[in-house]
Formats: sequence, structure tokens, C-alpha cells
Amino acid sequence: MSVHGVTRPVREGLFTDTAPPRLLASRCDACGRHQFPRSDTCPYCAADGALPVELSGTGRLWTWTAVTTAPPGYRGEVPYGFGVVELPEGLRVVSRLTEPDPARLSAGQPMRLVVVPVQVDEDGQVLSYAFAPQDRP
Repeated sequence: MSVHGVTRPVREGLFTDTAPPRLLASRCDACGRHQFPRSDTCPYCAADGALPVELSGTGRLWTWTAVTTAPPGYRGEVPYGFGVVELPEGLRVVSRLTEPDPARLSAGQPMRLVVVPVQVDEDGQVLSYAFAPQDRP
């Protein structure tokens, strides 16, 4: 719970705040490909009518780095991990990582989706999705 008693996602429609959490995506009814975040139009074949789906909550680390300086407007803690996680659906998702030390990460490492606080602003606590190594809390 935040100082102001309000928690909210960084952006509506990106993820569920359930146990376990899931990313909210679309699957094209014409070509069958997934896209994240959700969209009514397929970015691959331009067909309309993509269907809403929830993605797998696990994946494999594809690439990673550490953010050591706060980006403009960001009020959260640094350093934090940042990387790309490949999901079983074939998508590679750009994401925060809960592990800030690049030396503790490796290619192909199993990862799981989590919801984490990223900052507190005048309206309360802001939550986002991140991926955590499966072997750590």
C-alpha cells in the first residue's frame, strides 16, 4: 500500500494483477500471431479483429542490461535490470527485470512474470510488470 493508499498500473490493459499475473495480448485470427500489448489490428498482416488473450507467465531471458541512471521523469530506484524475455507464444517482450546485477543473469535463464512497484507519485504507488529469475523470490 502506498503513502496515499492508492495503487495503480503504469498503464491500464498491460497486465493482470492476479496470482499469478499475466500479460494482456492479442492473437490474430487471420495469421495466428500474438502481439503485445493488445491491439485490434494485427501488426504482422494488418487484419482486423485480433482476439484478446493472456500470455504465459514464464519465459526465457534473451538479452539484458542494467539501468544505472534514472530516465527522465522516473522516480523509482536505480539500478534495475532491463531486458528481453522470450515467451512460449514466440513473442519477445521488453521488460524490467527484478535482478539488477547483469552478472547474475544468463542467456536462456528461466524467468517468471511478477507485478512490482516502480515508483510513488502524488497519486500513490505505480505498479508495472517485470520478470524475475525463476529460482529467486
